[in-house]
Amino acid sequence: MKTAAVSGGAGGIGSAICRMLSSSGYKVFVGYNHSKKSAEALAAEIGGAALQLDVCRAESVRTFTEAVGRCDVLVNNAGIAAQRLFTDITEDEWDAMFDVHVKGTYRLCRAFLPGMIREKAGSIVNIASMWGQVGASCEVHYSAAKAAVIGMTRALAKEVGPSDIRVNCVSPGVIETEMLAGFSSEDKKALAEETPLGRIGTPRDVAGAVLYAAEAPFLTGQVIAINGGFVV
Repeated sequence: MKTAAVSGGAGGIGSAICRMLSSSGYKVFVGYNHSKKSAEALAAEIGGAALQLDVCRAESVRTFTEAVGRCDVLVNNAGIAAQRLFTDITEDEWDAMFDVHVKGTYRLCRAFLPGMIREKAGSIVNIASMWGQVGASCEVHYSAAKAAVIGMTRALAKEVGPSDIRVNCVSPGVIETEMLAGFSSEDKKALAEETPLGRIGTPRDVAGAVLYAAEAPFLTGQVIAINGGFVV
């Protein structure tokens, strides 16, 4: 059976990705940091396994990698978000944003790639954001970290392509998840109206793109934008 490892697998987008991969025949390892009950319930639902994973700790990444073993698809989905004026962002907040998104992605890719290289097979899908493509006011640290993920994706794809390993990036726009919990219904309506397709995206929209990126045999180094036309 094909295997897939998903960081941040218990969240809104993460759980949709896990379900999508499972329905396509993968045994899914649901990586979670704090949401143990949700991850275990999801794993039971899809016949996968829930494994604790803190992408900011090398030892946790190593334990996770060893438990997964052979991995056909790695999805780097773990993430955090925050809105701050640039002048209010502390160095600790800046470092935390990059530690999760950039170094966390580095740690997991670094851990799983040796096995993929030995097999001369594998697919890595990194979750970025449209704000990593165009930037967002009051989210400079988030935008910068996601832009770094996009750059990492493109460079790594060139490096490991000769080993028949593909590395792609899915870049969501405004998606209905807990990250929108602080937005009023009026704010959400305005965002939907700004989107050419006239609605906010769903986690399943993102999951479909992840599955495509994971399995498309001649796709690598690409950024797949799932934003309803918000950014073109």
